[in-house]
Amino acid sequence: MLNRLAFSLSAIVIAITLSACSTQPPQVSFTPAPGNVSHVVVCYLKTPGDPAARQKLIEASRQFKSIPGVLGVAVGQVLPSTRPIVVSDYDVALVITAKDSAAINAYVAHPLHQKAVREILAPLTSKIVVYDFVNE
Repeated sequence: MLNRLAFSLSAIVIAITLSACSTQPPQVSFTPAPGNVSHVVVCYLKTPGDPAARQKLIEASRQFKSIPGVLGVAVGQVLPSTRPIVVSDYDVALVITAKDSAAINAYVAHPLHQKAVREILAPLTSKIVVYDFVNE
């Protein structure tokens, strides 16, 4: 129960942090509906802190909005923190909200996503952590 609460709170903090880090104009707020799936991706660069590499990941991730079934994309760089509960050792994170689990599977297999993984994500990152959860 405590782990689930901590994970849920972490996902919310990441989503809020990422939406605040965007250099794009503010968009209409999006609240996932029950049954939507959140796909949280935390990226560690091979060259930690590299602003050009961070920007490449961010720009590539924004393209995912065009993939069918994707309802929202939030992406940005880490917000450093001195609070012990906050993990801030990564470089870029993104939250993809999809219609359902089938939409997440389609997103992962989509050619745009596959190309970004192959040409940008894999060459630039040393570690990637992914969390998928159903919104309740």
